[in-house]
Amino acid sequence: MIDLYVYYKVRIEDAARLEPLVRSLQARVGPGGARLMRRPGSRDGLQTWMEVYPDVPESFAAGLEAAALDAGLDALIAGPRRAEVFVELTPCA
Repeated sequence: MIDLYVYYKVRIEDAARLEPLVRSLQARVGPGGARLMRRPGSRDGLQTWMEVYPDVPESFAAGLEAAALDAGLDALIAGPRRAEVFVELTPCA
């Protein structure tokens, strides 16, 4: 299992329209602990948002991106969605 972090830029004027779409997407395809976050403030009229999906299978990322395209998120974000994968750090014995 992995933790998936997806981040992207959002134009301030599109934020109010995008938020319910992302939350709906998360409710439909994400695990119960999915979160939507953003960096405080903005720069050049853009906010940075992050979707967090903890403890999902590695195959989850591809399905999420297909669902995001189907939901029309790309029309309301500025640039690409970038995904980062993290795994639990196992202590050395």
